Amino acid sequence: MTRQTPTPPPPGRPPGTGPEPATGPDRPAEELQGADAASATEPATVDTARLRRLLGGPDLAWLVERARRRMEREEPLTGSVSLGTPTDAQRRAAERLLGRPPAGGRSLTVRLDTVGAVLRRSGISPDGLPAAVTALTGAVVPVRVARAEEDRAWQEAYAPLDQVPRLAAWAARLRADGLVRRLARTPEAARALTAATAHVLSELPAEPAVSLPAFAARVLGSAHALDDGTPLATLTLSGIRALTGFPDGSGTQWRREAWASAGLLRDELSSTVLTLGLRGTPALDWLTANGEPTVLTLRQLASGTTTLSPPATVYVCENPAVLAAAADRHGAHSSPMVCLQGQPSAAALTLLRHLADQGTTLRYHGDFDWGGVRIAAALLARVPWTPWRYTAADYRDAATDRGARLTGIPAASPWDPALAEALAEHGVRVEEEAVLDVLLDDLAPAK
Repeated sequence: MTRQTPTPPPPGRPPGTGPEPATGPDRPAEELQGADAASATEPATVDTARLRRLLGGPDLAWLVERARRRMEREEPLTGSVSLGTPTDAQRRAAERLLGRPPAGGRSLTVRLDTVGAVLRRSGISPDGLPAAVTALTGAVVPVRVARAEEDRAWQEAYAPLDQVPRLAAWAARLRADGLVRRLARTPEAARALTAATAHVLSELPAEPAVSLPAFAARVLGSAHALDDGTPLATLTLSGIRALTGFPDGSGTQWRREAWASAGLLRDELSSTVLTLGLRGTPALDWLTANGEPTVLTLRQLASGTTTLSPPATVYVCENPAVLAAAADRHGAHSSPMVCLQGQPSAAALTLLRHLADQGTTLRYHGDFDWGGVRIAAALLARVPWTPWRYTAADYRDAATDRGARLTGIPAASPWDPALAEALAEHGVRVEEEAVLDVLLDDLAPAK
């Protein structure tokens, strides 16, 4: 007769208490799930001390973590979980938990149904494995609920931007383009960032222009709050572009000009504008009387120390060669001019706005190519001007088959939509220097 060795009782179960209830495959899964489900409505006390000794050690942390993940996904705690390359300590811990060696093989496999049964039968966790996982690791929030809460928190993080209604379209773009999420990793940090940005933008544009550090100290309490590279500076510059229409770009000079477009001066001396024939101060009067061009700084224009006598008309060009040629040919008798030297600088915009506000008519000419059209459109978005031989008809008169081929991405010409159509049709670029004689004739003194 073969003698059978009794199965040792699980930890916490006193010997001699009768046969153990069936677990694992010997007990219907429906019964186990029903017991766990019942625990959700009738919570019982978990014996935390015994639970930590049985299931809370580091060698079973993988099992608890797998169970918690299932709870977060709102999946039932049934079936098996496996650990690919268990240590000997992990195998021994599983054996102590189950009261018998786990199934053989290279991996370690444990049935969650069996673990739940052990916890209920021993009285350690009458409500089974879900209550035990919660006792060991804290409340479990379903992924579905957590995502909904996070989405709601992110939407609330943008609320401060609604305090600047004139930038509603920009705020809507921020909600979609992910810039705020890249700058602030959490909804809490994002709300603080958008609140500070909204506060700054509500104070702009600064009139008269002020030093950027001084503005930051007054509005934010720190002269370095808007230093380059900070999330607040990045988001504020984005808002400034929406506020002033300043074009996208990069680099130190571009950031300087972007700040200045809202009246914040990072460096009042490096932003300049080239002029000819302007009057108003002894220095300007002397230079104009001698037919010499001059360079005005943003500091001079923004501080109010340079008073200008606004002419009836000022001719605005894109390239310095045009202004230099006017000084050479007409000298002191040239019509007043301003040269952008490419994209309009903060100094150029400040000067042209001042002249336009004083009633001066601004007449603009640039290169007949897509880059020139973009510069002209960017200027028109900020300062009113009328074309100076810069229409479709002027382009057709100047374009020749020997001209350089037009390259680049097409752009709109809002002052004369037909110009963009003509450029696309002919496909030839015409630089200002190619029509210099015609332009100089317009700058000649009236007879």
